[in-house]
Amino acid sequence: MHSKYMFFKLILFSTYLLDWYLYQAIKAISKNASNNTKRLIKIIFWSQTIIGISFISFSFIVDFPDWHKFMRTYPLSMIFLLQLSKLIASIFLFLNDIFRVLHFTTIKSIQKIKQTTSNNQNMMTRSAFISKLALISGGIPFATLMMGMVKNAYNYQVRKEKLAIKNLPKNLDGLKIVQISDIHSGSFVFHSPVEKAIELINEQQADFVFFTGDLVNYISSEAYSMMPILKQIKSKQGIYSTLGNHDYGDYVKWNSISEKEKNLQEIHQIHRDLGWDLLLNEHRKVKIKDEEIAVIGVENWSAKRNFKSYGNLQKAYQGAEKTSLKLLLSHDPTHWDGEVNTKYKDIDITFSGHTHGMQFGIEIPGFKWSPSQYIYKQWAGLYKQNGQYLYVNRGLGFLGYPGRVGILPEISVFELHSD
Repeated sequence: MHSKYMFFKLILFSTYLLDWYLYQAIKAISKNASNNTKRLIKIIFWSQTIIGISFISFSFIVDFPDWHKFMRTYPLSMIFLLQLSKLIASIFLFLNDIFRVLHFTTIKSIQKIKQTTSNNQNMMTRSAFISKLALISGGIPFATLMMGMVKNAYNYQVRKEKLAIKNLPKNLDGLKIVQISDIHSGSFVFHSPVEKAIELINEQQADFVFFTGDLVNYISSEAYSMMPILKQIKSKQGIYSTLGNHDYGDYVKWNSISEKEKNLQEIHQIHRDLGWDLLLNEHRKVKIKDEEIAVIGVENWSAKRNFKSYGNLQKAYQGAEKTSLKLLLSHDPTHWDGEVNTKYKDIDITFSGHTHGMQFGIEIPGFKWSPSQYIYKQWAGLYKQNGQYLYVNRGLGFLGYPGRVGILPEISVFELHSD
């Protein structure tokens, strides 16, 4: 079992210690309710606690990759959302309790005690108000994240960018590229949303389609049921792909090295069976109207120590030096600052994914924010430096939380023009 997920489950399990604390606030709010209502509230509250603890306990025995997709995606997400909401509510209650303790400890005399006795009535009223405020404060993120699951998980955005490329040959003016990334097929329980995404991709009538990694979450078999749908992607000059950190099986406990290697070979075969040209530290030269384009693909390369690097750009680039246009597929955007724009200044565009924009944030005209920006310098959208472009795709699928809040799934469309 991967230590990262073990730590997450331990943290989630520990949040159930807050349930008794939170229940006191619910009791305070419902003290004037009928006995039947109180009994119903008690049954509902403690039932979800028992179910949640049982579910997480089961996860310590059976690892995530062995779960059914639905069980792996939705029940665990619901438990996480509930516990997050409880945690937020508990913080409000805790602050209120601190205030009450400080209030009573500052009473210095019997006279003040008598004087404040009447005030304590107001304090109890205030306490009930804080309890309600705490539950509302916990309810808001729960409702928001639920909406992200129901409405936004499949709310695909077609984002179009016109890129001015220095010294782009006139014959390549208007070249159209579609990028998709981070499908995470193991997270999809329903296939109809993916069919919708494929229709949007094919509507673009692209010259190239690029896929920049993370076809699966853990193991190759997750992609099998989605293959008939993904095979429908069309492109005039081919579909080119590379691997992401999740495609290597690094987050699974394997019985042997050979078993892990077999899984990786199956991933390679899936790309081939889809008709995708998987680039493993190599490039392809494509001739369009007498102009040669290099499509360069590297395996996962990361400047972050918690992600393994398999990429070799030097090997992939060799032989592409004299091409008219150089397009790089590299899953992790830290590769751009880590190597691309310092050592390979003639690579025109780097296409990345990986971050998902953390599937949470705010994007409005003129303003973009996500917790992802505190981890990644380039985390979503278009970046430019010294004439080179980086585009970080927000991902087509999702991982962990089966939804999106603010940072929506995307299909990127690029139209190239001469600078």
